[in-house]
Amino acid sequence: MKVLAFNGSPNKSGNTYHAIKIVADELKKEDIETEIIHVGKKSIKGCIACGKCSKNKDEKCVITDDKVNEWIQMMKKADGIILGSPVHYSSIAGTMKSFLDRAFLVTSVNDGMLRHKVGASVVAVRRSGGLPTFDQLNNYINYSEMVIPTSNYWNVIHGTSPQEALHDEEGKQIMRILGKNMAWLLRILENGKNKIKTPELEEKVFTNFIR
Repeated sequence: MKVLAFNGSPNKSGNTYHAIKIVADELKKEDIETEIIHVGKKSIKGCIACGKCSKNKDEKCVITDDKVNEWIQMMKKADGIILGSPVHYSSIAGTMKSFLDRAFLVTSVNDGMLRHKVGASVVAVRRSGGLPTFDQLNNYINYSEMVIPTSNYWNVIHGTSPQEALHDEEGKQIMRILGKNMAWLLRILENGKNKIKTPELEEKVFTNFIR
């Protein structure tokens, strides 16, 4: 099994990376491979609301001059996905947000490509804004009908300078437990395949409140 992790920090080896790495180390103990992709330093355009991904249903965004389409196919093949972001103004880092908006729209309109995969969010923050960012990341996971593992607290670790988060003992424990629970959930889903009937995929219903 394989987990794909997206590091949304501009700093490749900053505290967001270390949060992901703690989770990944626990997955590795269970022979689950983790690949970390550094999104935060890339040049990624935001969604242009053209609707072509929904119309074409070819598992692609029409913007082709970045790696988003390549990452979408990697997400499709993965068993689990980790979304990691630092906190910028109590929110997801901008480049990460642009990637998530496009990738999760494409995957959702193409027969729920991420449906029933395991998805987790982790956040690195200096002081405040961790929970709003954590909630925002989880919105993508929840909308995609993914399965979310838990920890013993919200998945936020604190630190400013790179590696400073490694001094947050509670934060490190949160990430360790998340990794253990994620591995456990991945194993359960793997063992349940072809044994328990998967719920039927329903076509999305849209209700507009202004008519």
